[in-house]
Amino acid sequence: MAVFDEDAGAAPARRTAHEIGQELSALSVEELGHRIALLKEEILRLEREASAKSAQMSAADLLFRR
Repeated sequence: MAVFDEDAGAAPARRTAHEIGQELSALSVEELGHRIALLKEEILRLEREASAKSAQMSAADLLFRR
């Protein structure tokens, strides 16, 4: 007996992008929740990068203040 994979050959799921100011009325509650999660992840990524850059600047300031 053959087993068929319904997902075989399906296009890979693409990551949803969100554009600031985008019209939201056509999105479902589920889609809105997904976008909120993506944006929260992006905020955390931005905060980590800002923190790392701040630490680098502080280290450079200490090094060159001798």
